[in-house]
Amino acid sequence: MPLLDIPDVFIGSTDDGHTFVVLNRRIPAADRLLTDAGFLAREHLGRTLYLLPPGTAQDAHERAGDAMYGLLAHTHDFVDLSWTTRWSPGTPEADPDLRFQFTDTTVTATAQTTAARSLLEQHGFALAADGSSYQPPPGLDQRGLLGAVTAAETHAYTHGLTVRVGLGIPTPIDIPAAPRRASPAAPSPPSGPATRRRPR
Repeated sequence: MPLLDIPDVFIGSTDDGHTFVVLNRRIPAADRLLTDAGFLAREHLGRTLYLLPPGTAQDAHERAGDAMYGLLAHTHDFVDLSWTTRWSPGTPEADPDLRFQFTDTTVTATAQTTAARSLLEQHGFALAADGSSYQPPPGLDQRGLLGAVTAAETHAYTHGLTVRVGLGIPTPIDIPAAPRRASPAAPSPPSGPATRRRPR
């Protein structure tokens, strides 16, 4: 499963500075909330993207914050890995303490400070053979990689560390297509007792 398709709402940034929102389930109020906050809706490879063009971190932070506050009334299943919206008053923009870079199959982390290195190790990232980067725990699928980065990023912010996450998406046109929906198959006759679903 592609990284962007895991949560109900995924917020990210392209390498060229666009902020984007992908919705993976229908949320009736989402279009109004996002367009009212200044996002532009655009159809792209079977999905609707909501885009903010490159601008100031403060502006993107405020616009995304307004939209996400409204979306929280409809879902708590969202992931925000956008570097374009990271802004705090009085904090100068500088090289981040911690960087994560996603590729098609994994993620690599680099740390600029002792505190950032320690935090990565606390989250199970191990120093790579080259000694300059960290690798996630082995055997994680896309959902596991997303969880590992989200947990480490959140932890870093609680310690005042700056973080940048690269998703490997150069421009909005490079955002992956929507997943194909499988056509419903004809139901097969039951072969035994029905399985009860756990309540969610």
